[in-house]
Amino acid sequence: MVHPLPSIKQDLLKELESYTRFRRALLRPDQIALDNLFNRASQHFAAAKYADHALPFEVLLLSMLLEEHKEVKRLRQLVDELSSQ
Repeated sequence: MVHPLPSIKQDLLKELESYTRFRRALLRPDQIALDNLFNRASQHFAAAKYADHALPFEVLLLSMLLEEHKEVKRLRQLVDELSSQ
């Protein structure tokens, strides 16, 4: 019997679950921050299938980095707008 390969989404969810104990060891504000990172990274699960050469953890980190970069760009734009007033 041939077993189907797990989807990248299943791999990524499994990877997130592997950090449950780490998350519990964090202070509550850090747990919330980590949850936010994971939630925002999960927006990129559909695109992750095109990164099949990468490890699931690498895809998670890249997705988190992408979301953080977008936030930095948004904040820079806001600062620029406020400083030009």
